[in-house]
Amino acid sequence: MKVSNDIVMLAGRVLLAALFILAGLNKALGAEGTIGFIESKGLPLPQVIYVLTVALELGGGILLLVGFQARLVGLAFAVFCVMTALIFHPGLSDPSFLKNLALAGGFLYVFAFGAGAYSIDGRRGAPAVAAA
Repeated sequence: MKVSNDIVMLAGRVLLAALFILAGLNKALGAEGTIGFIESKGLPLPQVIYVLTVALELGGGILLLVGFQARLVGLAFAVFCVMTALIFHPGLSDPSFLKNLALAGGFLYVFAFGAGAYSIDGRRGAPAVAAA
């Protein structure tokens, strides 16, 4: 059963990472639109928020993909997804609100259980499950 769990963990990481790597690339190629959207929400320092967002989506996505520091990256993405839902997609009428909350739930699983054996963390002997 252990091998199949590790394969499922790898598949989950790849699917989550792909979404954010592609989103980060799209934001990197369309700075004006993304910065404008951030400004429209009245947030301070929209250019800084833009750079941090692209860095998290691209950098964090790649780290998640290879499974390096996956638990920390999972926690960062969970917080990011909840903040994104509340700030940019508030309310149950926006389908992105629930999507972002669901993604946060998935990232909390990564935080709790780690990257699995098929990862850099797994090769380094990082704990697979959080200590109670």
